[in-house]
Amino acid sequence: MKIAVVGATGLVGSEILKVLEERNFPVTELLAVASERSVGKEITFKGKQIKVIGFEDAIIAKPEIAIFSAGGGTSLELAPRFAEAGITVIDNSSAWRMDPTKKLVVPEINAKTLTKEDKIIANPNCSTIQMVVVLNPLHEKYKIKRVVVSTYQSVTGTGKAAVDQLFSERAGDHSKPKVYPHQIDLNVLPHIDVFLDNGYTKEEMKMTNETKKIMGDESIAVSATAVRIPTIGGHSEAVNIEFENEFDLEEVRNILAGADGVILQDDPQNLVYPMPLTAHGKDETFVGRIRRDESQPKTLNLWIVADNLRKGAATNTVQIAEYLMKHELVAVEQTV
Repeated sequence: MKIAVVGATGLVGSEILKVLEERNFPVTELLAVASERSVGKEITFKGKQIKVIGFEDAIIAKPEIAIFSAGGGTSLELAPRFAEAGITVIDNSSAWRMDPTKKLVVPEINAKTLTKEDKIIANPNCSTIQMVVVLNPLHEKYKIKRVVVSTYQSVTGTGKAAVDQLFSERAGDHSKPKVYPHQIDLNVLPHIDVFLDNGYTKEEMKMTNETKKIMGDESIAVSATAVRIPTIGGHSEAVNIEFENEFDLEEVRNILAGADGVILQDDPQNLVYPMPLTAHGKDETFVGRIRRDESQPKTLNLWIVADNLRKGAATNTVQIAEYLMKHELVAVEQTV
């Protein structure tokens, strides 16, 4: 299968290349695609050097799938052009997520809704993905009424410049351009994306709206507070879930232990619980600190961690591509 990675030189693009290689995705030809300033540079894939090409050349080459990680503006402009050329686009930006004509997909939950007609498929927000992977099996059993979530998000969610800012500040160098409005090292910023008129940030509202769309239930109430912290391993979330129906804690653990893409780490007596440091580089979502909310009935507290560049972005997109291929939802040109 001929695959294009659009935004191949960026932080998420590089991770997509790594995941394609690690998961042994059957790539017959890889197109590394980026903006004009990166054209001609080389990236490494499966031990080979591949020259970066521009958007127009990528469309002419007609890959079966194009995985986009090049920002919302680029996606809005170019994804329809790729789609018109018969190329299936899996887009990592926020551009298409809430478009009612586009599917918002986490494979463990709703890949079965995909068809050959879906030429632009949206990849959800990183913090939403890891949360719904855990929520969905519990929703199917107990029916979720309300979710209150506070996130603790890695600087890698902002990109390489944010990682550079963190380590420059840690080294005592405050002279370099800043991505964040305040120091991030030894600090916490209750501010991810822009503030909206309702007092929430765009990131917080993404979690609210995307959760309902992915899980296919508009009745689920979600209230989020998104916070940036000086870590690089992944995103963490403290999640409070109110159910319609009563639950048993042991049954909850058994459900999550058997859930696709979820690893249970819930042994606080032996200091076992999810952390970004141990989730880093992994494809799974980790859950622990499972306990009943003693302040109100039918309510559960838990802690969720995942590598935001992996399951939160690169791995989820590659899993979508794997599903499309497995179920023959993309036309693969046969060469004789």
